[in-house]
Amino acid sequence: MTADGIDVSTTVQEVEQLLAESDELPPALVAAINMLLIVVKLLVDRVGLTSRNSSKPPSSDPNREKKSRRKSTRPRGGQQGHPGSNLEPVDDPDEIQLIEIDRRTLPRGHYVDCGYESRQQFDIRIARHVCEYRAQILENEFGQRFVAEFPPGLTRATQYGASVKANAVYMSMFQLIPYERIQTHFAELFGIPISAGSVYNFNEAAYQRLALFEALAKAQLRGADVVHADETGINIDGGRLWVHGASNEEWTWLAPHAKRGKEAMDEIGILPYFIGLLVHDHWKPYYRYESCSHVLCNAHHKRELTRAWEQDGQAWAKDMEALLDEINVAVIEAGGCLPEQDSEPWLTQYRALLEKADLECPPPPPPPPGEKKRGRVARSKSRNLLERLRDYEADVLRFMTNPLAPYTNNQGERDLRMVKVQQKVSGCFRSMKGAEIYCRIRSYLSTCRKNQVGVGEALECLFGCTWPEFIQSQMVSTGLVAE
Repeated sequence: MTADGIDVSTTVQEVEQLLAESDELPPALVAAINMLLIVVKLLVDRVGLTSRNSSKPPSSDPNREKKSRRKSTRPRGGQQGHPGSNLEPVDDPDEIQLIEIDRRTLPRGHYVDCGYESRQQFDIRIARHVCEYRAQILENEFGQRFVAEFPPGLTRATQYGASVKANAVYMSMFQLIPYERIQTHFAELFGIPISAGSVYNFNEAAYQRLALFEALAKAQLRGADVVHADETGINIDGGRLWVHGASNEEWTWLAPHAKRGKEAMDEIGILPYFIGLLVHDHWKPYYRYESCSHVLCNAHHKRELTRAWEQDGQAWAKDMEALLDEINVAVIEAGGCLPEQDSEPWLTQYRALLEKADLECPPPPPPPPGEKKRGRVARSKSRNLLERLRDYEADVLRFMTNPLAPYTNNQGERDLRMVKVQQKVSGCFRSMKGAEIYCRIRSYLSTCRKNQVGVGEALECLFGCTWPEFIQSQMVSTGLVAE
């Protein structure tokens, strides 16, 4: 550990050695000095933590410097072959305006109409649309009155339509806009009064409609080949709770729970039945599921290796970080999986580096004979990392030989990231029910986007009492709904 160019670790070791050799200091003073040394170690270690060598977010890095972009010989803008997103003319414009030539500006002569040259201007019209339904009333000669039936769901004299509800849920749950700003948006742009209570009711209605989706998403993840698992802390009315995520490239499920460990995962009901590849960051409760194979996130390992090199001066850690990246490049170039004969040299190099690390970062000495200590002898963070890389070698390097195993758990972290953004915007959830509403709706929207269904279309389907095609087909095949 270093701070302002001072090797704190060496200085602390020298002080500890002097204390051990001195017999003149009273025990109380020695204990106090040892306690202060521990505090110094903790503070120095914390000062050196950044997003590069820990799980801290980049926004917490002090005095972040912008990385300078490498100069390129290519011209600015989109490159050749880039698909782009230019406007394309449509065949059915909403409005056509004919522009005629003022013949008075033309020279004398006879002219024939040869068609037209067209240009299209794309714009939007934001306006309130009120549809009044008038149900016919008939009365017979006996005074009996018969009223035509209104469309299903139209139960009040005035009510919000599906587009209003979908737009409000989109702004609240996807764009994370506070209720008051949603009220202002509807009032000023659409001329529609809407209360915070109404926005909450729309969100709750979406939550209730998604009960079938919850059953489907869990079933799909239970039977998937790969699931990324992660969890993150959330604030609910001032209390610390957790959001658990299980996802892959096609499906997302998020669920809040008061617990972080296996009890929560069992109640959510995905991992106890999962038998594929479980990708995670070595949170120990995941290893209590023995029916699946485990894949450890090497992005976490790389951050911890960077910390071991920068703060503890462990040269092996720098070499190990480079080795993991080299193996990953070799796997990518091989098409996602290395044959056994090609993986053996990498495995040999990996083990040799850990043997070298064992000399540089040895285990702590055992307690003196006759002195008993409860529990495991304390180890440094670097030593703990070394032992994890050695003891869980198969899980660390599974990406090398299994084409389905990813190098990192980035998929799981991405699917949880917006939970942290929501906390930054709102500060906390007011209740567990609010967190459940957010997680279920967000899971649905994330899943739809992964399957090329836009958020607007997904919400219009939801409030129109239909499902996107890919969800409908899966519900039919799994028997959740009839054809």
